[in-house]
Amino acid sequence: MTTKTILARLYKVLHPYRKKLIISMLAMIIVAGFNAAQAYMVKPLLDEIFLHKKREWLLILPLALLAVFFIKGIFYFLYSYLLEWIGQCVIKDLRCRIYGHLNDLSMGFFHKNSTGDLISRIMNDVSMLQGSVSHALIHLLRDFFTVCGLLAVIFYMDWRLAFVSLIFIPMAAIPIVVFGKKFRRISTNYQQGMAEASDFLNETIRGTRIVKAFCMEEQEKKLFGKKMQYLFDTLMTETKFRSLSHPLIEFLGGIGMALILWFGGMQVLAGDSTPGTFMSFLTALVMLYEPVKGVSKINSTIQSGIAAAIRIFNLLDIEPEIKEKPESKILPPFHDTIEFNKVSFAYNKDEPVLRDVQLKVTQGEILAVVGPSGGGKTTLSSLIPRFHDVCQGAIRIDGQDIRDVSLHSLRSQIALVTQQTILFNDTVRNNIGYGSPNCTDEDIHQAAEAAFAMEFIKDLPKGFDTVIGESGTRLSGGQQQRVSIARAILKDAPILVLDEATSALDTESERKVQKALDNLMKNRTTIVIAHRLSTIKNADRIIVMQNGRLVEEGTHESLLEQHGVYKGLYTMQYADR
Repeated sequence: MTTKTILARLYKVLHPYRKKLIISMLAMIIVAGFNAAQAYMVKPLLDEIFLHKKREWLLILPLALLAVFFIKGIFYFLYSYLLEWIGQCVIKDLRCRIYGHLNDLSMGFFHKNSTGDLISRIMNDVSMLQGSVSHALIHLLRDFFTVCGLLAVIFYMDWRLAFVSLIFIPMAAIPIVVFGKKFRRISTNYQQGMAEASDFLNETIRGTRIVKAFCMEEQEKKLFGKKMQYLFDTLMTETKFRSLSHPLIEFLGGIGMALILWFGGMQVLAGDSTPGTFMSFLTALVMLYEPVKGVSKINSTIQSGIAAAIRIFNLLDIEPEIKEKPESKILPPFHDTIEFNKVSFAYNKDEPVLRDVQLKVTQGEILAVVGPSGGGKTTLSSLIPRFHDVCQGAIRIDGQDIRDVSLHSLRSQIALVTQQTILFNDTVRNNIGYGSPNCTDEDIHQAAEAAFAMEFIKDLPKGFDTVIGESGTRLSGGQQQRVSIARAILKDAPILVLDEATSALDTESERKVQKALDNLMKNRTTIVIAHRLSTIKNADRIIVMQNGRLVEEGTHESLLEQHGVYKGLYTMQYADR
């Protein structure tokens, strides 16, 4: 992605705020004009007051100078505030846009990208871009207009000296260009390092129980220390080049100043120029070199922002794998069958997970899916809400291919309870009501009752208003699962998917959760993915998945009589009983 492309895309981001941007630019032009006026006022100060001794100028100039500073201050505040406001709006918009885009991406994307990297892009990369948009933009635009105003002054004062000075300004750009490439590369490395550090923190903090259980605290400290050392070294490399670029540009400017001082002084001694003209010219030139040097100071910020913009736009350019068709229909309420018609699926092209699955689930049926690990059970269930799309074949609900209906109308008819309970750092009330924005307190209480969750909710410090911690850590595993079941009950979806919902629980918790699940499954079409065969004996039908294929089908008793895969699984689980 070229710099030109990045700037064009940033312009599109800035476009909604173009009116305020124009106002701020006009204010900058006025400030630049007053900067030029300050430089010009040196001429009458020397020529009219000190050289010609005109007393009336001594009264006019101080008042004029006060007026210049006062008006300049007003417009300085105006453009500074407006540009900062624009910059913060752009950052807010980008963060919301990235987060919204992430929510639209398919599950496959999240399998390939770490949480820490994605958080780093939203927070760290956008913050770096903020420095470019809010601060660097202010300096660049202000300095550009200031340079234009001061160039007008120096050409008006002495065009010959002006041409001599302009020879050295392009020389000052050489270090800016050379160091700019280094700054961008260094910044890219730093941002990638920050993403890795964020991912490391996310994993180790969430897995702190395992870290302690395996006595890995010191090892993790060393690993984190290495990542921090890498970030430190990267920042110090940037600091080295940034610290070098400024004195180098200043030295080149000093060469130009020395020559102009010599050449201009010769003109004054020869009588071709007045001291006031020369000093006014010199003042304007000194003021002119300041913005040029300022560019070198903010060059690293600009390059960091460009590097961040590349990472941000690369993320925004990723197309969702799961897309709705423009003519997608609304799926009517489910009432008949879910059909897998010769379905095949693979996460990677060379490694098929499901092969030619032919299956029909009727309304109100409880279908259990069992089989060895890696057989494709969870993948089968994840295809129904279109977390992934089939590679071959089709899934139809009431005869309609789910790829032809809207995602919202499809997923609103499916409730999901998984082994890994997903709860939010919020109140019990909001966790149960998640996904049901129009529910009442009475609805939430009834769902909690049906999920047998009231028995522990009433004992919490604030009842339904108790915040349960990240991932529900203030609740036990069984309690977390019952909150999750209450959420599914409240959704009241006709299709229910239970993905090993009790496999991680102890016997007592499993008993309570199973009672809650029984309430949840009433009058619903249920697909139960189970590891413990004891939990699915009463299923209407059981299918056995092995190596991505549907190899057996029947009731618990009929499958035992077949002496096949199911019989082998059952024997292994109950061999010691």
